[in-house]
Amino acid sequence: MIFLKTDEEIELLRDSNLLLGKTLAELAKVIAPGVTTKQLDKIAYEYICDNGGTPSCLGYEGYPATLCTSVNEQVVHGIPSDDVVLKEGDIISVDTCVLKNGFHSDSAYTFPVGEIAPETMALLRTTKEALYKGIEQAVAGHRMGDVSATIQDYCEKRGYSVVREFVGHGIGRDMHEAPEVPNYGRKGNGIVLKSGMVLAIEPMICLGRRNLIFQNDGWTTRTVDRKPAAHYELSVAVRNGKADILSTFQYIEEVLKERFI
Repeated sequence: MIFLKTDEEIELLRDSNLLLGKTLAELAKVIAPGVTTKQLDKIAYEYICDNGGTPSCLGYEGYPATLCTSVNEQVVHGIPSDDVVLKEGDIISVDTCVLKNGFHSDSAYTFPVGEIAPETMALLRTTKEALYKGIEQAVAGHRMGDVSATIQDYCEKRGYSVVREFVGHGIGRDMHEAPEVPNYGRKGNGIVLKSGMVLAIEPMICLGRRNLIFQNDGWTTRTVDRKPAAHYELSVAVRNGKADILSTFQYIEEVLKERFI
């Protein structure tokens, strides 16, 4: 069942998403060579709890952490660890959710660690651009395939591949709600978007082939060819005429300044 949100509920969702955006900015301040992903997880947990939120991911279906921290060829759901030490030239996708006001927020950002390879930088830029291109299609009267195909076409025309096994989703009182939001599809296909839907749109894009495998922890996925993958995500309310972006990268940008991708 797809739940349409009222204007009041969307404002509560926006507040939850603002806390999440500020949490990611706190991480942006410290992501650097020598930092462990476990340190990032501790910072996020404390910041969320200190500001009236609850980490949604912690304990979800047994997941053991606040953040998903996926490094380089890891695509999604990397588990923070003292053993994973960031180094110069890495990229790290940080994905997390916050529960506040009875509503969940969801966002992800892929950070460069120091100077990264030009081809990796191009992957990051393209993935984030594809996210915004997809969001432009998330308006009432369009179909889900318009969002999905726009992301797919934008990335594949630039030589990248699109992950199929993981998709975006609705979000609200539950962290994962209907409908699914694939990053591939055909324009004009799929459900009709209605004002009040709230979607977490999240392209996961690979520099090489899109084929994935699970690592031994049962959560982390990586590319089979071990080429890097990027992941960006924003929560968006479907509206008439123009999508309403509820989460934000603004606070990350304020921290990174000229290093903002």
